[in-house]
Amino acid sequence: MANLLLVDDDADLLKLLSMRLTAAGHRVTSVESAEAALTQLAVARPQLVVSDVQLPGRDGLALFDEIHARHPALPVILLTAHGTIPDAVDATARGVFSYLTKPFDGKALLDKVNEALALAAPAVDHATGNDGWREAIVSRSNRMAELLTEAKMVAASDASVLLRGESGSGKELLAQAIHRASPRAAKPFVAVNCSAIPEALLESELFGHVKGSFTGAVANHTGLFVAADGGTLFLDEIGDMPPALQVKLLRVLQERSVRPVGATQAVPVDVRILSATHRDLDAAMAQGQFREDLYYRLNVVSLHLPTLGERREDIPLLANHFLAKLTAKYDKRLTGFAPDAMKALTTASWPGNVRQLHNVVEQVCALTTTPLIPLTLVQRALRVPSVEVLTYAQARERFERDYLVGLLKLTDGNAADAARLADRNRTEFYRLLQRHGLTPGQFKAEPPVAE
Repeated sequence: MANLLLVDDDADLLKLLSMRLTAAGHRVTSVESAEAALTQLAVARPQLVVSDVQLPGRDGLALFDEIHARHPALPVILLTAHGTIPDAVDATARGVFSYLTKPFDGKALLDKVNEALALAAPAVDHATGNDGWREAIVSRSNRMAELLTEAKMVAASDASVLLRGESGSGKELLAQAIHRASPRAAKPFVAVNCSAIPEALLESELFGHVKGSFTGAVANHTGLFVAADGGTLFLDEIGDMPPALQVKLLRVLQERSVRPVGATQAVPVDVRILSATHRDLDAAMAQGQFREDLYYRLNVVSLHLPTLGERREDIPLLANHFLAKLTAKYDKRLTGFAPDAMKALTTASWPGNVRQLHNVVEQVCALTTTPLIPLTLVQRALRVPSVEVLTYAQARERFERDYLVGLLKLTDGNAADAARLADRNRTEFYRLLQRHGLTPGQFKAEPPVAE
């Protein structure tokens, strides 16, 4: 069963298509305009959009362009009563999944819907047969839903994936989810932090060594590549890998074999590589700190994790999830966060992202003496300023004032020119200025001083 968004301004056809798709086992949300479709997309991301081309206001192709800009992996099927071959070629060249001309056969539409869903989100989950592959990732945000859709799509392939994102945003959790959703799920998942192991030991950790190959090598050591054979190797903080090891890693990826330190024979390995970094690898390449050929080997597919500040709707969900897990650790019966305490969490800046949120929740769990966690403990744990959250009226007032100030600066205090740019008559414009306590004379340029 999939979630579909259906867009058509013909109420009768909308009802007919909705009934047909619902009968096929899908959950259908129906709207009658592009604007309503975009609003619905902001509320919940569907797995497929089916839209008429002729819509009031913004047409179906314009709607597709906006959807594609926000959700590039979300497939769109367009329907039209006036289709031509050039129209269809243009639509598919822009990325539209399919273009059907009315009247169309109901089976043809269902076939296209099934094809689109099969490509957008593979039906078979190799790890568990359900959503267990991503159970460790707690989220309800559209940003994360889009990311997880792309992650599941790429999991079905064997392509190398580079995960980008700030420290603490959950790159290793996403790497584990990709592994669990892949055909390699039954094989090992091995993670190594390239910045946590001294350079002198990192080569041995990755590739292994034989007894006597260096001082202290008292026995053969199996490297992480061999340990991950058949499965997935996750190279965290790959941007911190020393240049000498970058060369050796590139050779391993090219030859699909490793030679342990001190050995004369290479060992074949079959490993899928996932890597992650919080560094700007493009800048590192420009500075000669990261090899370009290795970068393109690792960056076949790139996925970017949003910061916690970019998915604030997940903060209450994550905070309560961590609280439920930590109550057992600290043997406490905690019922939740006080309303003002939760508000403090949702409005705080989170430079450490999800990892920092977990630490804050753990600290308040350890220190609270009441079942309901109070604001004071949360404020103590945060030690960072909160983000200002304005009401709608306050935000509108601030925008209006800043807009007027910008116009007056642009026109050097010429109210007539500013009113013309704002597309308002002068009387109305002066009323707006008066409401915000602004006078054009404040913005007139100072005359040059004669020398």
